[in-house]
Amino acid sequence: MDKKMLLLPLCGMFLIACSTVSMTGRKQLNLVPESEILSASLSEYQSYMQSAKVSTDANATAIVRNVAQRIATAAENYLRATGQEADLQNYAWEFNLVQDDQLNAFCMPGGKIVVYTGMLNLAGTGADRDDELAAVIGHEVGHAIAKHGQERASQQLLTQLGGQVLGAAVATKSAETQQAVALAYGMGAQYGALLPFSRKHELEADYIGIVLATLAGYDADAAVTLWQKMEAYSQSSTSEFMSTHPSSSTRISQLQKDIPKVKATYGTTTTNTSTSTQKATKSTKTTKSTKSTTTKKSGTGYKIG
Repeated sequence: MDKKMLLLPLCGMFLIACSTVSMTGRKQLNLVPESEILSASLSEYQSYMQSAKVSTDANATAIVRNVAQRIATAAENYLRATGQEADLQNYAWEFNLVQDDQLNAFCMPGGKIVVYTGMLNLAGTGADRDDELAAVIGHEVGHAIAKHGQERASQQLLTQLGGQVLGAAVATKSAETQQAVALAYGMGAQYGALLPFSRKHELEADYIGIVLATLAGYDADAAVTLWQKMEAYSQSSTSEFMSTHPSSSTRISQLQKDIPKVKATYGTTTTNTSTSTQKATKSTKTTKSTKSTTTKKSGTGYKIG
């Protein structure tokens, strides 16, 4: 068959599968059905939790769950305010603190959030602890609501299948989709394409994270102090070019540019939630009231730049 004829279905698929990240306006390609991403990610999450050591520290767990719930609520309210209510059915939030010294956290597609005790310890016990946790969790939720898992799996699938017509492949070869999902989570190959794309996702999730933190009543400036701590604790000698993540200095610089815009657009109200879960719960009610006012002012004009 003529190569031009093979390209026609591909071009049609690209047009159909092209969507927009509402909070940033960036165009993205999602060839893999979201239902398959949610199914695969839930399976991966359940497998992980079977071997994970869930923290038995009730106080620390309550701290993480309180912040995570407020970020999740902010994300849901944002989706409602911007006409994306249909996406809410894809989230079944779950918040866990896992005993692990790594400086890490993640949010799977579908809203399964895990924070490692190493990350909680990095945030410390100071007045800005919850604000820094909000930056971490907001970043991870940002990956989920921007559908980065779906996008990365689509890129991986595109790489795997090369010049094949993708329509039939996506519709009938779920095994390949499962493999693409697995590869999308950190096992990319090509430095020139897949890894820089991952770094773009990380910076986009940083931005969405500070928006969600602000909407939830936290101080977005804490994202900068968090990454300054990460930079100080970093033992990695891997160059930024070879990494799936931007360097701490790159992230700090971009956050310092983005935070004033976020505050101007989404409001500057912050809430100190570092004292107790009860106080934080009361603050959530105040935040919802403030957030409602912000929504009325902004309407659907959430996109910046």
